[in-house]
Formats: sequence, C-alpha cells, structure tokens
Amino acid sequence: MVLINSTPRKDGFRMPGEFEPHAGCWMLWPERPDNWRLGAKPAQRAFAAVAAAIAQFEPVTMGVSRDQFLNARRMLPSRVRVVEMSYNDAWMRDCGPTFVVNDEGEVRGVDWDFNAWGGLYFPWDQDALAARKVLEIERIDRYKADMVLEGGSIHVDGEGTLLVTEECLLNPNRNPQLTKEEIEENLREYLNVETIIWLGRGVYLDESSGHVDNLCCFIRPGIVALTWTNDKSDPQCEISLDAYERLRAATDAKGRKFEIHKIHQPGPIYITKEESEGVDVVEGTLPRKEGDRLAGSYINHHIANGGVVVPTFGDPHDQAALEALQKLFPDRKVVGVPAREILLGGGSIDCITQQQPRG
Repeated sequence: MVLINSTPRKDGFRMPGEFEPHAGCWMLWPERPDNWRLGAKPAQRAFAAVAAAIAQFEPVTMGVSRDQFLNARRMLPSRVRVVEMSYNDAWMRDCGPTFVVNDEGEVRGVDWDFNAWGGLYFPWDQDALAARKVLEIERIDRYKADMVLEGGSIHVDGEGTLLVTEECLLNPNRNPQLTKEEIEENLREYLNVETIIWLGRGVYLDESSGHVDNLCCFIRPGIVALTWTNDKSDPQCEISLDAYERLRAATDAKGRKFEIHKIHQPGPIYITKEESEGVDVVEGTLPRKEGDRLAGSYINHHIANGGVVVPTFGDPHDQAALEALQKLFPDRKVVGVPAREILLGGGSIDCITQQQPRG
C-alpha cells in the first residue's frame, strides 16, 4: 500500500486507546526453538488458548510460517484466520504496526524500526518487516518512523496522553542518537499525543527493558491500573511506588488527575528445573535458567470488544486480579487464560497481540 511521506499528527490521525472499538486482533504463531521450550509445543497450546479467548469477542488473525501452517490451522478454532507470513518470533505487539485513526474513520499504520529489544534475539530481520506485511495484507497505508520503538513500550488514552518508561525509551540500546526531547517529538508526531507521562522503571527483570504495558495501562481515559506489591523486600515495591507517585503528581492531556488502581502482582514467579530444559540455547539469545525470576503481571492483558483476556499463572493472586479487573471493566467479560508458557518466552498476553482499530 501507499507509503505516506508525512506524519499522523500532520494528517489528523491519532493512536486510539486499546479500549476503543477493534476491527480485529493480530498475533504470530510461536515456533522458535531458542526461545520456546520443547519445540514450542507448550507455547503453541497457550497461544491457541489466547486466540480462542479473544475470538469470542473480535476477529483474530494469526500469522504462521509455511512449515507450521497446517499445525496451527489444526490447533486454532476455525473462526481464527490463519495467514502465511515469514517472521522470526511471536511478539506481534512489538514488531507489528501501530494503527492510527482519524475522525472520518480512516485507518493507517505506523511502521517503526525494530531491533529485537536492543539486540536480545538474533536474527530479527523478518520481524522488522512484520508491520509492513500486516499493512499490505489489510490494504492500509503506511507511515515509516525513523526510530526504534516497540508497541509494548507505549500506552495511550486516545485523548492525547501517553504512558512510557525511562528505562525503555531512554535505553542506549534503542535510539542512542536521539535526545529525550527528540524522542518526545517523534512520539508526538507519530502518535498525535500532547502529554507524555514518563514513569521510571518497568517490572523488575523485564527483559524488554521495562515495557510500560507490563507495569501500567489505561482502563479508560483518566483511569489506570498499576502492578503492585506491598512487600518492601521485593524490588518491585520500590518500582511500583515510584510509578504511583509520578502518576499522582501528573495530569493528563485533558487536565485530569489520575484515578490509580493497584493490581497485586503474581508470585514472584521463578523458573522451575523442568521449565529450564528443552530450549535450544544459541549465541545471541537469552538462556532460561532454573531459579530465574520472571516478570509476571496481570496488567499485560488484551482489551477486546466486550472482553478482557487476562494472563493467569496458577498463582494465589490470580482470582483477586480477575475480580479487580472485572470491577474496572463492568461492561466487558473478563476471561483468564493460563499464560505461564508465554511468560517463559519473555512476555505475556498484551505482548503477543496487536489490536487493529475499527476506525
């Protein structure tokens, strides 16, 4: 489709909130043996469960490699569309397009540069093309942004307010050539936001360098959910408290103070001996070691049309988190899906999904 030599802000487009109406949801099928254990079979079952849960509420498209097409088609519900495309790994939130809309209902896409979270997983050449491929399939015009950015590192309210973390966006492994002011200017041009709320660090030991979608998210304009723990011996306590204080001191683009809801984190969750085995560890990827802490969070959910699909971990905090989120989303059905296998790969449900707005 057409490459537009302009920016969304100049053309009157904005990034909508995840809670706004969707045309559908995009995902990628896991198979990479140096990230997913046991030939990715446990992860594939988890991804299939997530896709089935979201498909209750909105259309789902799964990008699948040639070799995995029949396997994915067999494992996924018939209402999930399966399209063949090449890619390196399965994090559609981060390598896929950021969709933007205008007041006339037109939808376009932003194609950011992608470098696998600062070069954590080699190769990433096909992931760097994923956004363009999705936009081609959907016949949606494209903006090309000259900046490394992942979808999980931004969260908007659709009314001019953006949440980000310093840990991620100011990390020298992303855009060392850009100042904070230049990064902010790019965010304003390509997301069409007015107010940028800089939180400090993301969830403790999040290998994405602290993506905001694991720490804090908009429920709707003016209302956010924040991952939380009261355990002062846990490093996450200080991180969440700092984020809470920054949010309390801030106002959004409409001048509102934030209503902040604390959602207690799971665990902490640690990799078991069994979970550390069955991964083809190669140079250029992160090993999974027994006893390593995982960056579990209930904030990393997918808001769908009429539903919210939330990760669960077989943890004592699961039920309380589901109940708390159901109260925050009274007009949507909150559905929990086991996501420990996804977490073992380095992320969670929001990380593997990318909403396409209805426009």
